[in-house]
Amino acid sequence: MIRDDLTEKILDIKREKGWTWKHITDEIGGMSPVLVIGALLGQHKLVKPLAKKAAALFGLSAAEEAMLNEVPMRGTGTSMPPTDPLIYRFYELVLVNGPAWKAIIEEEFGDGIMSAIDFNMEFEREPNPKGDRVKITMSGKFLPFKYYGNEQGIPDYGFKEA
Repeated sequence: MIRDDLTEKILDIKREKGWTWKHITDEIGGMSPVLVIGALLGQHKLVKPLAKKAAALFGLSAAEEAMLNEVPMRGTGTSMPPTDPLIYRFYELVLVNGPAWKAIIEEEFGDGIMSAIDFNMEFEREPNPKGDRVKITMSGKFLPFKYYGNEQGIPDYGFKEA
């Protein structure tokens, strides 16, 4: 079995049982729903205790449980640019707003990046009379660029200079 086959099996069981992602993530627990769902879709790994819970919930074999605990090949399965309209909108957000986000982060923090590994993300529904809104909160650790081979008096990292 390859990882894509396990993802399809999980999705088939989800459909057959009529489960929601909320039900599934409440049953598995242990970490952000985004990470649990991402793992079930093949983009993250589940730590062993959560892989065990997922395997029990979905009736998976020991080999399938072990596969949920393997580090996946992330980013596979989505063409670039994305063709799914919802995923494309995130891509469009980065294309259009990315340069401004970069400028703001660098001005506030210095020369570096926002981690996508040491990262939190939350989704909320915001009621609105003109149509409900999707509120996404992202929080990533700032990782300063490391200046190597630097001479005395030259900073080691790209934190914002006073």
